[in-house]
Amino acid sequence: MPTGNTLEASRSKGTKIFYGIQNVINSELGFFSKTKKRIDTCMNYSRPPLAIGIEPIKKAFLDARGRGVQLRYLTEITKSNLSYCKELMKIVHELHHLDWIKGNFMISEGEYIAPLILFEKGKIAPQIIHSSVKQLVEQQQYVFDTFWSKGRPAEQRIKEIEEGVVTRYKTRVLENPQQINNHLRYVIENAAERSVCCSIGGMQLIYNNFFDLYQKILNAPGRKKRVVTELGKNKGIRWITTITEKDNIDLIKIFLNAGVQIRHVRNLPAMNFAVDNRYVHATIDKIEDGKTVQSLLISNEPAYVKHFGYIFEGLWKGGTDAVERLKDIEEGVALADIEVIKNSAEAQNLYLNLVKNATTEILLIFPSINALIRQEKMGAIQLFKEAAEEHNVKVRILMPNRKIDEQIVQRLNQYSPNYIGFRIIQQVSDTKATILVVDRKISLVMEIRDDSKTTFVEAIGLSTYSNSKAGVLSYVSIFENLWIQTELYEDIKKAHEKLNVHDKMQREFINIAAHELRTPIQPILTFSEVLYSKRQKDCKGRTGVKAKSELVLLDVIIRNAKRLRQLTSDVLDVIKIETQTMQLSKEQFNLNQVIIDVIKDYRNFFQKSNVKLIYENKDKDVVIAADKTRLTQVISNLLSNSVKFTNEGTISINVENRQNQKVIVSIRDAGTGIDPEILPRLFTKFVTKSTSGTGLGLFISKSIIEAHGGRMWAENNASGEKGATFTFSLPLTNTT
Repeated sequence: MPTGNTLEASRSKGTKIFYGIQNVINSELGFFSKTKKRIDTCMNYSRPPLAIGIEPIKKAFLDARGRGVQLRYLTEITKSNLSYCKELMKIVHELHHLDWIKGNFMISEGEYIAPLILFEKGKIAPQIIHSSVKQLVEQQQYVFDTFWSKGRPAEQRIKEIEEGVVTRYKTRVLENPQQINNHLRYVIENAAERSVCCSIGGMQLIYNNFFDLYQKILNAPGRKKRVVTELGKNKGIRWITTITEKDNIDLIKIFLNAGVQIRHVRNLPAMNFAVDNRYVHATIDKIEDGKTVQSLLISNEPAYVKHFGYIFEGLWKGGTDAVERLKDIEEGVALADIEVIKNSAEAQNLYLNLVKNATTEILLIFPSINALIRQEKMGAIQLFKEAAEEHNVKVRILMPNRKIDEQIVQRLNQYSPNYIGFRIIQQVSDTKATILVVDRKISLVMEIRDDSKTTFVEAIGLSTYSNSKAGVLSYVSIFENLWIQTELYEDIKKAHEKLNVHDKMQREFINIAAHELRTPIQPILTFSEVLYSKRQKDCKGRTGVKAKSELVLLDVIIRNAKRLRQLTSDVLDVIKIETQTMQLSKEQFNLNQVIIDVIKDYRNFFQKSNVKLIYENKDKDVVIAADKTRLTQVISNLLSNSVKFTNEGTISINVENRQNQKVIVSIRDAGTGIDPEILPRLFTKFVTKSTSGTGLGLFISKSIIEAHGGRMWAENNASGEKGATFTFSLPLTNTT
């Protein structure tokens, strides 16, 4: 027999059995002393007296609590151990009661011990199992947690014992018809309310055997004044069933007239059940013609009572009042079912059954590509194939314009291209539901709860079933409109592609033509200027008409060649801008010097005209990093534009450096101003009031400035002043 020393030495060796009362006590004391976090104890009704009566064990509990160890104790509280359980409540943190508990073990964060006892009252166990095997400890912790969840706080049990109301909780199956009948009569006689989910056959069973008891519940004095039960306020008798034209309508009316509240649902659960404040009864037997069921599950455990109560409440909320249902049947109105399905697994089964039973047409709108992928995982794609190939069902599917799993689409197209059609639609991108319409008679709308999930059950939230003609045809109309829009979208897409091809060909032609024109223009201009210079020298001192007329003709040729060269240059710039191929060659330079150089090119004009030029620059040197050639082009374009529309007055150029963040250049003239008609589109292509311009200069200038990260704008001068002001800004910090 192991001693205390061998007991300690063997504790690290896995699982052991120790014999002898003293070794059992030593094992328990050692278990307590090593524990740092928690101890969970599960003992039968005979053990609480020992936990309090054996002083070393009691002290071990108290010491552990003093060290901050969390103590939970589960047992069966009876009249015989009541006083000891009250003492235990002062020692442990939580004490729970569980009927007929048989297990005897203790678990800490790393060890498991189990006294082996023969349920002899007041006797210490003669042997004990000790284990530090991780898997066994975790397994027994799971067992304890399961028992603990079924238990009740000790305060409730103690109150019941002291008040003489002792309830033992039990779940079992009755298979004897007489036992079933007697038990139901006992429960109904003592019930304050009743909630039933059952077929009309169950209603006939109640009418044949227990209707008098139902009437007592409904007619009990002060029934409406009764308050809280575990299901809430007293609700009398409520019944959920499926009501069709073939059912016993007179029987339903008898129950309604007696005061039973009845609601219709389209799909009853597979299990018939009834629940009240104390008991739940359930059977999977099919109840027909009022015959007693062959087996009945009964339970008074609170967890089961609450569970079935919640199921009933969910079905009740989604049901249709029986009075309305009967009215529709009697008036011959086509009965429409609209049902909200909360259980996603139930919705999946319904979805697949609807697809299987389709006879002519299946319409589907998927909100995402993930929804389509989930269809294949749950077997819906195969059902589409079978419906199309075997039953000639036409399947049409709308999907969002996102990355689509091409393999799924190819497989569907291979199945039955004549019967399965796919189209891409833009408008469903915000839709958060999968919509199914079958044979234009039934719709099922399945809300997406979490589109990232890979299975249908995880992804789907609430679903709504309907065979309402108006509702279903509304979804059909929505589908058909979207389907037609896809045709229009494809037509527009093809037309757009053709326009893009035509536009590309046109740009390429203009680009080639502009380059080809520029090639002969330059020699024409060069040779004309050489010839003009030579004739000018030859004509010095001469007054011949012929020589002067030659100079006039050469001058016309040179001016038009320059215009043609500028036009080809502008056309090439426009193509570069539109194709985003214009490149900037940035360098650091003095903007002030660039403006002065541009002004020099116009000195002859200002000397001969009635127009004066003023250049204002507060900072003599404004150094920027930009494309010098392009910026020169912009300033020249703007100054040329002002000169063109100004016959007399002043043109002023102003440069302002704002706190080293950006430079602002403005050109103000005294010309005719900007026509209000073209002002909103001034910087677009071919917009001009001039008879000599192409309307490309301002478009090119604005594009060059914006390519540098700047802005360009224009406005007419203030009221009473002639002319307009063109301004552009360039960032300094972004261009360095």
